[in-house]
Amino acid sequence: ISCKCAIEWELIGLVDINTPFIMTDSVQEFGDGENTEFETVFVLTQFDSPEYNYLYKHEHRIVGPPVVLHCAAKDEPLQFSCRPLYSTTMLNLSLCFTGFRNKEEMKNLVNLVHHMGGTIRKDFSTKVTHLVAYSTHGEKYRLAVCMGTPILTPSWILKAWERRDDFRTEFKVPPFQDCVLSFLGFSEEEKANMEERTLKHGGTYLEVGNERCTHMVVEENLVKELPFSPSKNLFVVKQEWFWGSIQMDARAGESMYLYEKNDSPAMKKAVSLLSLTTPNSNRKRRRLKDTLAQLTKETEISPFPPRKRPSAEHSLSIGSLLDISNTPETCKSSKPSKSSTPVLSKQSARWQVSKELYQTESNYVDILSTILQLFKHPLEKEGQVGGPILAQEEIKTIFGSIPDIYEVHTRIKNDLEELLTDWSENRSVGNIILKYSKELVKAYPPFVNFFEMSKETIVRCEKQKPRFHAFLKINQAKPECGRQTLVELLIRPVQRLPSVALLLNDIKKHTSDDNPDKITLEKAIESLKEVMTHINEDKRKTEGQKQIFDVVYEVDGCPANLLSSHRSLVYRVETIALGDQPCDRGENVTLFLFNDCLEIARKRHKVINTFKSPLGQTRPPPPLKHIALMPLSQIRRVLDLQDTEECVNAFALVVRPPTEQENLLFSFQLAGEETVKSAWLRTLCRHVANTICRADAEDFIQCTDPDSLQVSTKDMDSTLSKASRAIKKTSKKVKKGLRKRQQHDAKTVQLVSLSDVTPAFVEDFLLLMPCMFEPIAQGVFSSCKASEAG
Repeated sequence: ISCKCAIEWELIGLVDINTPFIMTDSVQEFGDGENTEFETVFVLTQFDSPEYNYLYKHEHRIVGPPVVLHCAAKDEPLQFSCRPLYSTTMLNLSLCFTGFRNKEEMKNLVNLVHHMGGTIRKDFSTKVTHLVAYSTHGEKYRLAVCMGTPILTPSWILKAWERRDDFRTEFKVPPFQDCVLSFLGFSEEEKANMEERTLKHGGTYLEVGNERCTHMVVEENLVKELPFSPSKNLFVVKQEWFWGSIQMDARAGESMYLYEKNDSPAMKKAVSLLSLTTPNSNRKRRRLKDTLAQLTKETEISPFPPRKRPSAEHSLSIGSLLDISNTPETCKSSKPSKSSTPVLSKQSARWQVSKELYQTESNYVDILSTILQLFKHPLEKEGQVGGPILAQEEIKTIFGSIPDIYEVHTRIKNDLEELLTDWSENRSVGNIILKYSKELVKAYPPFVNFFEMSKETIVRCEKQKPRFHAFLKINQAKPECGRQTLVELLIRPVQRLPSVALLLNDIKKHTSDDNPDKITLEKAIESLKEVMTHINEDKRKTEGQKQIFDVVYEVDGCPANLLSSHRSLVYRVETIALGDQPCDRGENVTLFLFNDCLEIARKRHKVINTFKSPLGQTRPPPPLKHIALMPLSQIRRVLDLQDTEECVNAFALVVRPPTEQENLLFSFQLAGEETVKSAWLRTLCRHVANTICRADAEDFIQCTDPDSLQVSTKDMDSTLSKASRAIKKTSKKVKKGLRKRQQHDAKTVQLVSLSDVTPAFVEDFLLLMPCMFEPIAQGVFSSCKASEAG
């Protein structure tokens, strides 16, 4: 290797390149002749010097010092390049240019890219990793936007060339140098990920308990007690120490992240209840109501005044023991009332749904604040240890207009709080939405339209940048995130406007026609639809829409409003009903979980015919019958029922419709073994939390003793029990038919004018099909009587 004399020998001597080299001040003496015994490579520090021009003109192989040190550090042979290669800054990058009018400027940039190991493509394609643009016009720019390719200015290349000698990081001491790590409390997938990153950052790993370990990284949220007493030479640290060390590319101080044993009492796995030995069924029902009320205590701080507890003589007429608003926690956290309006008026359905709108808005604003405070602002902060984690272009792509959305919804939340604190039935909810409609139109489309690009940028940066991956791990483990990923938090703005429109529709239903807010609510709903029409319809997922149509065709009587552009099918579960709600015990029930609602359908008992379309194509009859379409916001608690001898593979939902005065209990048993109960319940809770804009999805699920809720699956698999249930259903149908027969026999019917219809025929007709044709037949009787009277 021939080196220009300006290169410091001490720098080259840092590594053993195992290649003969010669120091020289004149490259001409080596560049004029040809040596067939070995290849001559020239190492230059200046690619704009006369020596470089001479060697380049004579087509000699030229590299820079960073290339030599890069290959030596990786124990690789010297890279071959047909062009002069100074560094590997842009190795494996493929660039495309657009919008340049000055050919000389673009030629200079192309040379710099080649000097740093990058390649140039004339046409834009999927192989292009970066687009260098001067403006936002042109076909290449539009393609890059659609494909999520980073779009950068020419100054990016110039800045990279300025830092071409910044190769010292390759010889930096890795954060886990001389560290032997072990991991406790992590899943197998997460443990494998952490072990792989340990090796990449200079450390090694062993199993927990090995005496050679220097650090034991503990998942502090899951590990309540250590399996052994650690020695003095072993650091027992939280996982934040591990990810924090990777983020700042240096070993963090252990004293700040030491694991401390949690001495707090363990959470009870079952709900403590009164004795169940009492023979009084009314007392059992009262205990069940008390249990459900206890399970659905609201802990959020509310600006609304507490409801007065009913007196003893009015307790049966005013409310229910299952009213969650009467819990001590709610009363304790409420503010004094500012209004002279009677408290009873605040129990109206209109007030209840308006309160739900405020609560979801408050939760939504908190999540937006979490995104900004935990993720965006720290990434933008100057002077980060180890340099910037992400480029400014990547930060802008990920978060987009989130600050604008946060600002407008903060004002909406404050206005709703003021309205509900001084509530009256004539106060206008619709005016608040109309007031900010123009700001919503401005803030939402830029984010929603490019959400897929934002998500792809997060995934790509997390794979390519270990420090960003560590940054996400640290912040996503904090309680403010509810253990949700950044992508899961950023999807909330995509879902928020349709949820607000549904709540406004619900408020309108409970608003009287003479209330001025009725018309205002309609205008507010239209304004939200206008916002959503600005959102690019191409972002709809075709496959998701197809699944919804399949559900509509499969469920007889399925509501038409299930079809919505923002809705998608998440999960399908086959179950057996264990109670009287939402259908009879023993019914085969199918639950379709969508991102914002739950469709409940039962298996049809009898299918009469098939459906024939106008085109002559025959569609099989719907195998399911619609029971209820329940918004996820009505689910107050998800109960994981413990397996016992009396109850196996069961769960329950505590439901509270806004117009009901008490909670309802829906209990089910999973049918078949293809559905894992824990995974199903976690998915359900996650989407319930998403719907009401809360981050603590895990708080919705609670492990409960089935005996406390009087739920049992003991007779579900019994053939005798199935026959008994079938007889019970048949008995109900027979009793219903007898009642209609008695009602018919009590009527005196005379047919006079219609000679083609005999009384015996009409009587038989009514007995055969009372439900469907009785109203028609009664119309015939009325017509006959009118003719007779005439």
